[in-house]
Amino acid sequence: MKNIFDNIAQLCSFVIRNSTDDTVFVRYSCISPEARNSCLIKIREALPEIFITEDCGGDPRVNKTCEERVDEARADENILRLGSDDLTDEFYRSFEAFSKRICGEKDMFLMITLLQVLDEALAGILLEKIDEFQNDSFSVVLNTNRETTGVGLLPRCSCIWERSHRLSHSYNRLDNFLFNILLMENSILGELIDKHYFLKKETFPSFAENRKLTVATSPLCLDRHFHMEGYEKDGVRYFRVIYPEMDYSSDNEIIWRKIVKAGEGQCGIIVFPELLGNPQTTDHIRRKLKELDDERRARMPSLIILPSVWEKNRNYVTVLDRSGNVICRQDKQNPFRDERDGGAWLEGIRSNLVANIFHYEGIGRIAIMICKDFLTTSYMEQLMRCFKLTLIIVPSFSTGSYDFRQSFDVCAHDDCNVVWINSCAAMEKGKEANFENIGYVRKRVGRNDDDSQKLCPMPICEGA
Repeated sequence: MKNIFDNIAQLCSFVIRNSTDDTVFVRYSCISPEARNSCLIKIREALPEIFITEDCGGDPRVNKTCEERVDEARADENILRLGSDDLTDEFYRSFEAFSKRICGEKDMFLMITLLQVLDEALAGILLEKIDEFQNDSFSVVLNTNRETTGVGLLPRCSCIWERSHRLSHSYNRLDNFLFNILLMENSILGELIDKHYFLKKETFPSFAENRKLTVATSPLCLDRHFHMEGYEKDGVRYFRVIYPEMDYSSDNEIIWRKIVKAGEGQCGIIVFPELLGNPQTTDHIRRKLKELDDERRARMPSLIILPSVWEKNRNYVTVLDRSGNVICRQDKQNPFRDERDGGAWLEGIRSNLVANIFHYEGIGRIAIMICKDFLTTSYMEQLMRCFKLTLIIVPSFSTGSYDFRQSFDVCAHDDCNVVWINSCAAMEKGKEANFENIGYVRKRVGRNDDDSQKLCPMPICEGA
């Protein structure tokens, strides 16, 4: 069975590989109306099925050309919304012949215009794909040729705070010109492995009503019930985190009470700090959620990001839904370097290289970066720009907030909001001044909004 997204991936790959520098994207961003119209005429001649004709009459696809997801600048180009039935063998033959010809001619402007036309024409199919993916435990890319083309394609969920021409003044890339297709380049992703979760429409019920996502955070506690143990391997000093064998029920009850309180506040997500989990946390919270009746369960946060736990050289957070099901576990990828006892000690974690990305229509794409992952600028930007992230959640266990605040502006530059939460338990003697704030929400605000709204601090716990 033919796959239109395989064809699109091949075309994207050709454009990327033959753009030896980014000047073609710079120039195309300022394409003249005459040059664009010339491209559209050639596309219409080769693929008339994509365009509205006089005999379209009451074709319902015509009425969908001006939906919010369509870039207004192109809404008058009479592009039809195609359905699966429109992708006939004849269409594929015409498309493949036209693609082969323009690739041979290396007409870059024509290829980019064709990709834009397809991005708009397939918007309806892409929305259907989002509905399909919501029923999967996780989703793979739309194209089957990712390995050979070097690109992966997914439906791109819209985001209410994302500018329509996000990054067009900062980065010169092909995906600046696509609005319904999420284009992911393997060259940016590198050796990371991406897993995608399209959250069901009912995941955030209040979002549909008020277009607002509320995230609860908690520094959780003043004390740490773990200790760090040093060891040496291959001439490098490492540390591991040890949780003593004890009854953690009281600690886990505190976590549960915070989850309940977040639910009472109609929060869609709750997130806890790094390292303050324990070997019993996940089972304890899952059991509590599964014991709820339907009415109480419906009031719980939709996504519960438990405090991370250090286990078998992994530092990971478990993400639960309100029914107590494990959606995924996100590992910390970049080890923390601890300065103590007159030297440096490296966190002895093994990276599994998996980046879990959550998709939701209206919110966009969410990723979790544990502490040092967010501070490792190359890693943070790698994920943010490969997946066009719109929200990053950062659980941390850190002696201060300065470095995190410095990274927030990088995210704001990309229309990406950040929720960062630390813990009073991370405070160390002599570094109390670092703890003026232990959490921040960094929001993108419009140019006409009060600038003070963009950074919302959480003060240190009373008495800490």
